[in-house]
Amino acid sequence: MADNRKANGQPANGMGGGGGGKAYEINIDNFTKRLKTLYSRWEGLKSELWGGSDVLAIATPPASEDLRYLKSSALNIWLLGYEFPETIMVFSRKQIHLLCSQRKASLLEVIKKSAKEAVDLDVVIHVKAKGHDGTDQMDSILRSIRSGDNLVLGYLSKETPEGSLLVTWSEKLKNSKIQLVDITNGLSDLFAVKDNGELTNVKKAAFLTASVMKNFVVPKLEKIIDEEKKVSHSSLMDDTEKAILEPASVKVKLKAENVDICYPPIFQSGGKFDLRPGASSNDENLYYESASVIICAVGSRYNSYCSNVARTFLIDADGMQIKAYEVLLKAHEAAIGALKSGNKVSAVYQAALSVVEKDAPELVANLTKSVGTGIGLEFRESGLNLNAKNDRVLKPGMVFNVSLGFQNLPKNDIPKNQNFSLLVADTVILGGHGPEVVTSLSSKAVKDVAYSFNEDDEEEEQPKVKKPEANVSDAFSKTTLRSDHGEINREEQRRQHQAELARQKNEETARRLAGGGNGTGDNGSVVRPSTDLIAYKNVNDLPPPRGELMIQIDQKNEAILLPIYGSMVPFHISAVKTVNNQSDTNHNSYVRIIFNFPGTPFSLPEANTLKHQGSIYVKEVSFRSKDSRHINEVVAQIKTLRRLVAARESERAERATLVSQEKLVPAGNKIRPIRLSDLWIRPAFGGRGRKIPGDLEAHVNGFRFSNSRRMDERVDIMYGNIKHVFFQPAENEMITLLHFHLHNHIMVGTKKTKDVQFYVEVMEVVQTLGGGKRSTYDVDEIEEEQRERDRKNKINMDFQSFVNRVNDLWGQPQFKGLDLEFDQPLRELGFHGVPYKATAFIVPTSSCLVELIETPFLVITLSEIEIVNLERVGFGQKNFDMAIVFKDFKRDVFRIDSIPTTSLESIKEWLDTTDIKYYESRMNLNWRPILKTIVEDPQKFIEDGGWEFLNMEASDSESEKSEESDKGYEPSDVEVESESEDDDSASESLVESEDDEEYSEDDLEEEKGKTWEELEREASNADRERGDESDSEEERRRKKMKAFGKSRSNPSSSSLPKRAKLR
Repeated sequence: MADNRKANGQPANGMGGGGGGKAYEINIDNFTKRLKTLYSRWEGLKSELWGGSDVLAIATPPASEDLRYLKSSALNIWLLGYEFPETIMVFSRKQIHLLCSQRKASLLEVIKKSAKEAVDLDVVIHVKAKGHDGTDQMDSILRSIRSGDNLVLGYLSKETPEGSLLVTWSEKLKNSKIQLVDITNGLSDLFAVKDNGELTNVKKAAFLTASVMKNFVVPKLEKIIDEEKKVSHSSLMDDTEKAILEPASVKVKLKAENVDICYPPIFQSGGKFDLRPGASSNDENLYYESASVIICAVGSRYNSYCSNVARTFLIDADGMQIKAYEVLLKAHEAAIGALKSGNKVSAVYQAALSVVEKDAPELVANLTKSVGTGIGLEFRESGLNLNAKNDRVLKPGMVFNVSLGFQNLPKNDIPKNQNFSLLVADTVILGGHGPEVVTSLSSKAVKDVAYSFNEDDEEEEQPKVKKPEANVSDAFSKTTLRSDHGEINREEQRRQHQAELARQKNEETARRLAGGGNGTGDNGSVVRPSTDLIAYKNVNDLPPPRGELMIQIDQKNEAILLPIYGSMVPFHISAVKTVNNQSDTNHNSYVRIIFNFPGTPFSLPEANTLKHQGSIYVKEVSFRSKDSRHINEVVAQIKTLRRLVAARESERAERATLVSQEKLVPAGNKIRPIRLSDLWIRPAFGGRGRKIPGDLEAHVNGFRFSNSRRMDERVDIMYGNIKHVFFQPAENEMITLLHFHLHNHIMVGTKKTKDVQFYVEVMEVVQTLGGGKRSTYDVDEIEEEQRERDRKNKINMDFQSFVNRVNDLWGQPQFKGLDLEFDQPLRELGFHGVPYKATAFIVPTSSCLVELIETPFLVITLSEIEIVNLERVGFGQKNFDMAIVFKDFKRDVFRIDSIPTTSLESIKEWLDTTDIKYYESRMNLNWRPILKTIVEDPQKFIEDGGWEFLNMEASDSESEKSEESDKGYEPSDVEVESESEDDDSASESLVESEDDEEYSEDDLEEEKGKTWEELEREASNADRERGDESDSEEERRRKKMKAFGKSRSNPSSSSLPKRAKLR
């Protein structure tokens, strides 16, 4: 148990007894530096803090099993690195005297030289023989320090002498006629400001403390409450203490021998709360009924330096508890914010008090009288109490346990809930640039400490009338949601909640439209920046003629030279729209080149067109040649060059629209980046070679994906550009993935994207040789399945470990404003639907609606949704559609079609839970004119009741409204082309980059360039050459007779009545 442990310095207790133990070694550099600090602080503040003492005498008592903090032990550890029990140290202006055992004396021999160099003083070691009381050595020390009759000796008057050595020393001092003064304040000032080594110890201790709270205490409590177990506070205390003493159990890499507890962990619940630092955990069971509060406090030490964290967990909290906690949290942040160099300590308390007085004056009387203390080698450093009376000045290097709470707040008549208390505590280092919360790994946000475990059908224990003084934030009480049988009618509750959401949504939309915020999006077409592409600046740059007039390809200048009327005329490759070749029956080959020219449908106005409006343009040219091989080479070279130039210009245009981002700051050599290896990326880099896996690393301000083989394939994702980030482990899928949805586009290779995904395939593609069926009990088959399961579990664990480490990184104060955390899809809420062209499994998360397996990816932010309209909802329908209307009315409505009706109730429940207003309709609506009407006349939209025109119940009561809605009907299986698609097609580059699109465009242009007569004549010639014209005619006649035979229906079948279709 923790009660049987000494507080100050677990390494030193071993010195008191025999035994080998480990080899102790004093850090000479620390000793020299700190001895100088001791003498300089003593001389500088001799009268203010040290009582005017001429000599300092520090007597350390014997080792004890009790948990206690002593300044004598603290000085030993601070100066020498270890606690030296039963040791007397006397500091004078001439010498330093040490009285101890022989074993300690041999260890202290090394400081003699350092003390001489540091403060020019000799260290005199007096060895006390075993079994002696040390009287002779004490007399020798007192004779040495006497310099006159007015000698003032400083000692620790509040520490009671223990053991024969210290009792004898105390009597000697009292009988020596030396003036004695207390030096507690001097030592407190000495320990107040920590050096870098001390701060490192505090940070390590704080990391361990926060990790225990996050990785052990919180999961432990959640499991107990979820499984409704009965566990006592004292049992939780013992388990948590074991977790502290075994850092590896909470994923902390610290040596167990350097770790200890600050105090026995504290667990309180059930209405009995004590917010004093000396509180303890009782033997009562954890109480976690509705509106209950659980307070947990954990403190750990590393190399004897303390840290502390305390959290309050709210179980099914009501409005009053939430409000009180939010005020407490705000006051706690204000207190931390007031920890600035130069401020007085009292300003910290005043900052917290001001928040409470402003936001909840009725809680001022319940606020703790102090908001914390200094912390370090002692859990509570005297002289650094954060209260209203302390006027000491804050300095960089100080460390505080900022702890404040509300004591005994009144609740209700339930016995164990009559009073409740709230407590929040963190370890904070005052740095040169402000405070640093080193226990921030353990979250204290409301969303992370408030739990809701009540089921919807849970019966109330007290069917009493509501008290008028109860502060309830819900719009409807549970008593109004009961059916005749006393149970909650879920559908009625959802209907009332949706009615309240409709009211709030109409008010919100009215405010936004009235303020001109009808949408910030821009769905207009994106005009490409056009540049003048010039092949040759003057005639002299043309390549020399080759003698024969033939088509030439100039790869260097990206041009083609065509022989026209005996001269070589250059054209830049961007002027070519399509090129193709064909042959006739006389073995002649033709090449046909069609150019871009003004006036073609859907073409954008180019800069050159506007400059030369009176110019004449060549539409197309054709050449004939007997050399078919040469024609084929020319066409292939033109297409290749055209594709390369088009890809380059397209990438250049895409990059021109990118938002500039900050540069990635790589992690230093001392801090290794968090890495996840052997990943594939989507969208993939260009190139026809086999895809190569790479590594994802988390650096100072962003992620970097790269591989060692292709250094140019590198993607940087800045933390500030991440809008949403998801982790989806493989369950029924073939991949485990990390998905990043960004604020602004980035380039992945030559692709512009807002969604970047990194994934690993958890199953390998295996082809069974022989093709026969294998037995269910086939050993090889079973082993193969087991290997696949092991591989999947290992990959999921590797991803989970990476996610946890990155979440811990994002929990640091510098990333607080980004509010980043990996979100995980909630599969149990998923449903099937068609978001684009194929059926996919769409899954909600805490903040989004996503589909991350099939491309294109789907990521919809819930906070950007205005309303959801469930369409084609009616009796007998197997499927329905979901129309998502965004708050930005210029953004197209997003449709998810063909959702099974079996998912309707779960989707409505999910939408209601996430406070999204939904409507139902029996038909599909044409949303473009609806949104256009709203944007053009928002006042009329508001006056007509806002979104209530979608209310199916209201529309059914008026026939004219149904007639109006019929006008907007469109079948669900008819895809409406969006404006964005039209704009994209109008603004795409002159030449597609894919080969299949290239050829389809060529065929289209070829058909446009020939009449029907020409095409028919070519087809007849081709048939005549093959000699199968008669066969084709015979085939056509045979097919016609076959079709005629099928059209003659069977009389018996025709007499059967047709089955009526359900509309």
